[in-house]
Amino acid sequence: MEAVRVQQIVVKDGEVLVTGIPWKKGQAVEIIVLSQPLKTKPPSRLTVRQFRQSGLIGLWKDRDDIRDSATYARSLREQGQKRGEIEFDPVR
Repeated sequence: MEAVRVQQIVVKDGEVLVTGIPWKKGQAVEIIVLSQPLKTKPPSRLTVRQFRQSGLIGLWKDRDDIRDSATYARSLREQGQKRGEIEFDPVR
């Protein structure tokens, strides 16, 4: 049994058009259709310069309700850990 790989993008729901296969009219073939996972873009990383220019540093400096930003950030991480929403590795 000869196998030919053809990759297509689904343009219309429920339909895929396969062309360019090497077999002739009347020849029996078996077609197996496998979906491919969507490619996700890996998260981008900021350079030190980009991070400094991002506005994140000093973001809380003018807030009257936050006296100690390190303590505040720590409490947010702890709340997130309790809910399981934020992964925090203290070794990093």
